[in-house]
Amino acid sequence: MEQQQRDDDWMGRLLRQAERVGALGEIPVAAVILDRRGHCLGWGSNRRHCHQDPLGHAELVALRQAAALRGDWRFNDCSLLVTLEPCPMCAGALIQARMGRVVFGAGDAKRGALGGCLNLAADPSAHHRMEVLGGVRAEAAQRQLSDWFRRRRSRT
Repeated sequence: MEQQQRDDDWMGRLLRQAERVGALGEIPVAAVILDRRGHCLGWGSNRRHCHQDPLGHAELVALRQAAALRGDWRFNDCSLLVTLEPCPMCAGALIQARMGRVVFGAGDAKRGALGGCLNLAADPSAHHRMEVLGGVRAEAAQRQLSDWFRRRRSRT
């Protein structure tokens, strides 16, 4: 299967998972880590509220799971796909994990750290370079987030 099609298929799965997480009160973000053959190593969704964990971002949950499964913290040959552009904390973790490739859906001009408000992957201090591709199913991902926040504001 071609890389672009695989990214699109996985992003569809992630958007469905994010919808389920949003229904539980979490910000609807989901992530997956794939090995070079496209097999899932780690899967995560936001868990900050349900676990009262400031580190409960989808990317970090997926990284922990994948590292435990692999028995290694280096992901040079892997891809992380996520529905929302990673924040500075998550982008930093992806650099530390030496992620080979990051693919995201919706960009985040306010908090995104892979091209939104800053680009940690391109910063001279970054000791690792990773491929970054944004905008996969961006409209659907952005609409999902906007709708979720609109519903949340209307309840308060």
